[in-house]
Amino acid sequence: MTDVVCGKCNNPITQNILTALGKSWHPEHFVCKVCDRPISEGSFNQKDGEPVCSGCYISKYTDVCYACKQHILSKVIKAMDKTWHEEHFVCGGPCKKALVGASFYERDGQPYCKDCFEAQFASRCAGCSNAILEKAVIALDVKWHKDCFKCQKCKEPISGNTFAVQDNKPLCTECAGI
Repeated sequence: MTDVVCGKCNNPITQNILTALGKSWHPEHFVCKVCDRPISEGSFNQKDGEPVCSGCYISKYTDVCYACKQHILSKVIKAMDKTWHEEHFVCGGPCKKALVGASFYERDGQPYCKDCFEAQFASRCAGCSNAILEKAVIALDVKWHKDCFKCQKCKEPISGNTFAVQDNKPLCTECAGI
């Protein structure tokens, strides 16, 4: 008969045997990999095939939530090079909408839903006053949507770099008589 060997001391086990993590142990040798104290609780964690008590596992191996600064013991959300509790990954704007699984914008280390981001940070078009989220035309010291930068007389889009100005509004070369 083959002797059962302890997973910690490699000596034969002749009396009480504790079996865990695919190994056998002297009960007094089933200890936490980190603090070296016996694991007596019914549940434990493992790291690299070694037992770790719950307290050490939480303090050494769990992520900390960026929002509440507490250890994350459940599902971890990783976004913007940070970790979050699922319930704390929310819009940084006034709506506080959950952002798990949704697209979002980032500003100053905070996630924002599209609506809050546009309301708080997006540039506004001089033509329609709506948020500009893509490339803008910059003319007359303001920003415009490409489709909103049009002649104030004929309402046709102004193409090219030549246009006239009347009352601080763009005119195409044809309407300006250029």
